[in-house]
Amino acid sequence: MRNVISSVGVLMISVALLAGCGETDEPSESVSTEEQTSAPEPTAAETEVAEVEEVEPLIVEITAHVSLRSDRRLMVEGESNLPDETLVQIIVEREISSGRWRERTRVENGVFAAGPFGPGSGFPDGGYTVQVEVSEGSVQPEAVQARIGHEGQHLAGELVSQSRHGLGQVATYSRRFLVGSEPRQTRDQVEVLESPGR
Repeated sequence: MRNVISSVGVLMISVALLAGCGETDEPSESVSTEEQTSAPEPTAAETEVAEVEEVEPLIVEITAHVSLRSDRRLMVEGESNLPDETLVQIIVEREISSGRWRERTRVENGVFAAGPFGPGSGFPDGGYTVQVEVSEGSVQPEAVQARIGHEGQHLAGELVSQSRHGLGQVATYSRRFLVGSEPRQTRDQVEVLESPGR
């Protein structure tokens, strides 16, 4: 009888030890789970922010040249360090009447061109302004946005300003010129265009 009781006692102690071993395994699993959740992988938004911070500012450079055709209409050509496919708008404005002519074009291999500008009868003599406006980042092709930013936030330099429509930063180049063959008296630096053949 004592042998039976001692065998039962040994069996109970063995079951208790096995149960205890099972309990010690569970906390170690929960600890490893907590360690995994305490160091989550970065989200897509966090990765995007990190990439945005790495883009260097682009100091915008734009120059434009205006030429008068034999029909007294204007051609505008220019150079820029903006990425290929950047959308720009060329505007020619007559100072005395605020008449405007505009055309959209793209920068290709560092150059752009637009025209001819003006009425069919050609531009009368007088003062004019040519503007080259870089369109807002949100309407630019994806490859251009990757360089200048969705809101033009990577654009920099003296040509850059806030968009009038609150859509981020844009760049604008402006130049004044005169059309006519007669000498003009002016205090500012201005280009005088004469019709070819005169």
